[in-house]
Amino acid sequence: MIRVLRHYKERRNKCTLQPLVGDARFQFHTWRPGHTTDATGTVVLEIDAPLLSEDDVGAPLLILDSTWRYLPAMRASLCGEFTTRSLPPVATAYPRLARLSANPGDGLASIEAVYFALRLLGQRDDALLDHYHWKAAFLQHCDAVDA
Repeated sequence: MIRVLRHYKERRNKCTLQPLVGDARFQFHTWRPGHTTDATGTVVLEIDAPLLSEDDVGAPLLILDSTWRYLPAMRASLCGEFTTRSLPPVATAYPRLARLSANPGDGLASIEAVYFALRLLGQRDDALLDHYHWKAAFLQHCDAVDA
């Protein structure tokens, strides 16, 4: 199970996870300021955490879906006992342009992070990227990491 906590200002037409709404493997929830989210038992992907490993197989993933600017507030709203993990370095294929805040150098688009995490956990499903315009380029980046 993959829980997606999406910032209420996230534009659906630009959201890389939007094509997965309705997929039984995903639960989408809207985050608003002042709300807390019980993340107990989940693996939360975040930069600079210990790497995702085979020890994390079977644990539900919690994805914070937002622009980089709003992530700190979303992260601060999580409560309960959860594990944080990061992904090994892989280049994003998403052409990022941030006007109001900097993007981390090793940041990925949400669909890229979900895909790569599942691939690392032995659940590779290239069909997750079927509606992602930069699918071919991102798969090449992932294949380079695997090599």
